[in-house]
Amino acid sequence: MYPYNPMAKFDQSGIESMTNDADLSYYGVISIGTPPQSFSVIFDTGSSNLWVPSVYCSSQACQNHNKFNPQQSSTFKWGSESLSIQYGTGSMTGHLAVDTVEVGGISVANQVFGISQTEAPFMANMVADGILGLAFQSIASDNVVPVFDNMVSEGLVSQPMFSVYLSSQSEQGSEVVFGGVDSSHYTGQINWIPLSSATYWQISMDSVTINGQTVACSGGCQAIIDTGTSLIVGPTSDINNMNSWVGASTDQYGDATVNCQNIGNMPDVTFTLNGYAFTIPASAYVSQRPPTVATLALARVALISSGSWEMSSSGSIMPSLIPRIRKLVWPRLCSQLRHPVDNL
Repeated sequence: MYPYNPMAKFDQSGIESMTNDADLSYYGVISIGTPPQSFSVIFDTGSSNLWVPSVYCSSQACQNHNKFNPQQSSTFKWGSESLSIQYGTGSMTGHLAVDTVEVGGISVANQVFGISQTEAPFMANMVADGILGLAFQSIASDNVVPVFDNMVSEGLVSQPMFSVYLSSQSEQGSEVVFGGVDSSHYTGQINWIPLSSATYWQISMDSVTINGQTVACSGGCQAIIDTGTSLIVGPTSDINNMNSWVGASTDQYGDATVNCQNIGNMPDVTFTLNGYAFTIPASAYVSQRPPTVATLALARVALISSGSWEMSSSGSIMPSLIPRIRKLVWPRLCSQLRHPVDNL
């Protein structure tokens, strides 16, 4: 029995279309305020806060993006707290505010969000204006209630879940469905994977294998499913071992590289989650750059928690193998396959 009602997927739900930015990030358009001001945001399961640039931001990163103007919204209210969010490559600071937020046709009144006053230089390279976090309130800065949690508590969605479909670069149709699942994006049954921590979308990973041999995550480890990152991130020793198995060498920049002509002969990599095997071909975990060199979509992290991984949801790495469904009543991660696999 499915732990959700598939017949209710279009009953009180909201669908937000997303744009695939070269398999590096996925963003959709939301609006804030009255009348609405539009912003493109990354829907990020690796964080919990919503924030957008503001007219009070003087950082170079803000100059390339749409900026929220509180004076142009009749429903705007200032919050009482400042805001600071640290990401892996930099931070943003600003102030909390309250206003109406519209996402996928769902209007959330009195949503607390952040308006930036400073942004790290790397954010100037973001296509999206801001970030909408889809993780849990437990990791939200200033304990702000996330947008989706308010959708659920206010009865704006018929089911306490959301699902994410991330297309590969050559395909269209990326989307977030709030309150249901779009069954057109998968075949077969949905496999549910329990969360090990309701903070990030953290799960237990059984192993990483190549040609039937365990090459990483030996004995099991923890992993985070993150729609806001474009690389699979893991402990240095594990990533080095995987690079060795696939025949990669390190260039002068520290990137693991392979010859493009060898991609067809490189092995598949299998990630096993809760007993379900997800196999990724070399064409998905190798990022080609002209003319003949390719880099691996695997990143070494020396300061990551022991044995833990961050699993990219990029369309180039895991194209639709693991669309996410969040279910608040019984938090679990679901895996859906677009095409049935024999061992599932």
